[in-house]
Amino acid sequence: MAIATFAAGCFWGVEYHFQQIPGVTDTRVGYIGGHTNDPDYKKVCAGDTNHAEAIEITYDGNVISYDDLLQAFWECHDPTQKNRQGPDVGTQYRSAIFTHSEEQASAARISLTRHDAAGVFSSPIATEIVPATTFYEAEDYHQSYVKKKRAKMGMSEA
Repeated sequence: MAIATFAAGCFWGVEYHFQQIPGVTDTRVGYIGGHTNDPDYKKVCAGDTNHAEAIEITYDGNVISYDDLLQAFWECHDPTQKNRQGPDVGTQYRSAIFTHSEEQASAARISLTRHDAAGVFSSPIATEIVPATTFYEAEDYHQSYVKKKRAKMGMSEA
């Protein structure tokens, strides 16, 4: 099993997106990339910590590659927006790839360059690629939020 960490706006929808991908064995949402210890949702949303809302993905590299996860990352948000996604504004909503090895960093840089050069997006990509720091798991009610909400509403996963 391997770990990948991405920030792509509000972590609820991003987590749900990655939970649908075969080979992703576990996800958890949380905060990464800030300057304080033990951030919580209120502090992060107030802009006091500089953490990004992010998803940590555990995946089976025999089923899905890191490059495939990068592709899913580019597809699930607008990486050209700096510090925002749709109506959500603030550094906590920035687009970022937090790498766990030099191999991941290299793959992320190549993928970003390839997408930028191909003109996939209407503006230049603003995604930052940085080494992963401490990942702080978000409060329990944020974990698998969309799945919980769908279940509460009686909606199936199909």
